Amino acid sequence: MKTVREAVFPVLSFNDKGSENVDYVIEMLGIRKEFSGFVANDNITLQLKQGEIHALLGENGAGKSTLMNVLFGLYEPDGGEIRVRGQKEDIHSPNKANDLGIGMVHQHFMLVDKFTVAENIILGKEPSKFGVIEKKKAIQEIQEISDRYGLRVDPNALIRDISIGMQQRVEILKTLYRGADILIFDEPTAVLTPQEIKELIQIMRSLIKEGKSIILITHKLKEIMDVCDRVTVIRRGKGIGTVDVSETNPQELANMMVGREVVFKTEKTPAHPGEDVLVIKDLIVKESRGVESVRGLNLSVRAGEIVGIAGVDGNGQSELIQAISGLTKVTNGTITLNGQRIENKKPRKITESGLGHIPEDRHKHGLVLEMTIGENIALQTYYKKPISNKGFLNHKEMYQFARNLIEEFDVRTSSEYVSAKSLSGGNQQKAIIARELSRDPDFLIAAQPTRGLDVGAIEFIHRRLIEQRDKGKAVLLMSFELDEIMNVSDRIAVIYEGKIVAIVKPEETTEQELGLLMAGSKKAETGEAIHG
Repeated sequence: MKTVREAVFPVLSFNDKGSENVDYVIEMLGIRKEFSGFVANDNITLQLKQGEIHALLGENGAGKSTLMNVLFGLYEPDGGEIRVRGQKEDIHSPNKANDLGIGMVHQHFMLVDKFTVAENIILGKEPSKFGVIEKKKAIQEIQEISDRYGLRVDPNALIRDISIGMQQRVEILKTLYRGADILIFDEPTAVLTPQEIKELIQIMRSLIKEGKSIILITHKLKEIMDVCDRVTVIRRGKGIGTVDVSETNPQELANMMVGREVVFKTEKTPAHPGEDVLVIKDLIVKESRGVESVRGLNLSVRAGEIVGIAGVDGNGQSELIQAISGLTKVTNGTITLNGQRIENKKPRKITESGLGHIPEDRHKHGLVLEMTIGENIALQTYYKKPISNKGFLNHKEMYQFARNLIEEFDVRTSSEYVSAKSLSGGNQQKAIIARELSRDPDFLIAAQPTRGLDVGAIEFIHRRLIEQRDKGKAVLLMSFELDEIMNVSDRIAVIYEGKIVAIVKPEETTEQELGLLMAGSKKAETGEAIHG
């Protein structure tokens, strides 16, 4: 079934001859965008061909999302021009972008939790007859679009009841329902599980087969090599170049993106673990519905080692981390940190016992987005000298402290006075890591520490985690990226259905073996474990 957009703007092939057809469906030529003197986009050119998946690659804060927000009408450019199907256009709002067949799937979804899938999709574009919304007709059309592109979305499901990956599909459906044939995906895999990533790639390929064109904002090199036709690289707001994916490789792309030779394999010497810093015994934690998500778990982490938690999402690792850090109540069992029982203590008490916490959800548990970066960096120490004296904040000391950490941890921001929400996701993460490591904790939880980060930032963070280990600190790393677990950990604890089912050394296992253990293989079910 054709959408309204497809009827008005039939799909054109860039190989077609004659008429007014052009090589590119989108041309962003010499785009410049400034914010209070800070140049986010400096004379950048990007050209999208009909029927291709075109990657926009760059470090966190390089200006990728800004450029696409210009194309989608959220920002007006300060220079350059945009051409859509060969015609110069002034895209002054998202509605104008929609009229031109441009849709955007944002990194942070814009959905109403209490509404159904269908209600979210038609919001603002409700079909009506004599003033009455034709909901049945809308649901039928949504179902047809969902089936056509293999999205498998239930129009009647409530947003709050579906997974993150399914919510993203709803965002894709919103753009297709509005007739988009040019789709912008902003870091679409940052919050997805590996299986959801595979499914999303299949969806993108299905969209291309139906004549759509896609711009994929990303810094995941493997995904670019797997699914993209061409890639445009930007660095610190400047265009570096556009290359065919078939004629490049991940190392070249990483070097273009960062501006230096990038090392993918983190170098580290063998660990020399000491005494137990964290000891967990028979831990039971219930999730929000009252179901046990951590079931009699036992684990220890020693000084001078990194223990990685490997598991399929939803097997209790998030609840485990929250229980250790005091964000979730423990039903039974003990957690000992530096010899002190900490289960069910208040988060500040646990922090002062020697815990550093890089949380899994940086927006929910890591930052107060409306506050400045300087204030966020002081969140763990604002009540201590020299930032606080006799109950009064010393703002000069606070912002000087923030300036020092911003420089040390290469947080890309125009100022320590800007709000946390104005930073890219990767730079928000760097600010959290700077805050937590500045306190020199004995035990550090790093939960998904590189989620949504570029290769340069990943390299930096891995090096920092290993530095902590080499200083004699205990580190617990939780990640869904198996290569990260294999690369950084000294021991790997495999979690399945709320229990540690095996402990292996990375040099003595493979990703295939880990995958079997994570899926509950016979070896895991019988409780056999390889102790490091």
